[in-house]
Amino acid sequence: MCNLYSVTSSQTAIRQLARALSDLTGNLRPLPAVFPDALAPVIRTAPDGGRELVMMRWGFPPPMNAESSLVTNVRNPASHWWQPWLTAGHRCLVPVNSFCEWTDSRPKVTHWFAQDESRSLFFFAGIWRPWTGARGTKANAAVGDHLLFSFLTTAANAAVAPIHAKAMPVCLLTEADRDTWLTGSLDKALALQHPAPKAALRVVATGQTRDG
Repeated sequence: MCNLYSVTSSQTAIRQLARALSDLTGNLRPLPAVFPDALAPVIRTAPDGGRELVMMRWGFPPPMNAESSLVTNVRNPASHWWQPWLTAGHRCLVPVNSFCEWTDSRPKVTHWFAQDESRSLFFFAGIWRPWTGARGTKANAAVGDHLLFSFLTTAANAAVAPIHAKAMPVCLLTEADRDTWLTGSLDKALALQHPAPKAALRVVATGQTRDG
């Protein structure tokens, strides 16, 4: 389960790689540590069919009787809970430069994974939805309408499994995969829910809660 990642590329770099024509994020600063419930940039399909960069809050509301207060990772897209948000209009690209997994054994140690030492930009396969309610902390509550996102996970690949064997995010590493995720049929989109090749990721930092 990934509950920490970084996005440090500029908004121009994000827009260019995702081919987003519109940017609604304002002055986007680097985010070396994105935790659940934080605001982060997301690429979605705009009403006019183009792509837009917007800020959303990380974490869906959980199903009833769930143990967690937020659902940041989606492993089972066959669940009826996720079906409304897997349509093409509710799939999104989550920009990321690196992501963190903790070791399965104690003591828990953070390991940051990226494509290379330069932390090249790539994307997670995300979904988004509107939601109304209270988010944030008691000291800094945000009550009202929100745009929320989560992203899909899959089995850990050979690079991630020695650290965290259970799962890893679904990584969209090519333009073709990003296009399929945003606009392809549901079957073709869900066919992307597989581990990244071992050579696609490496550990770039260890033992810290911020990257970049």
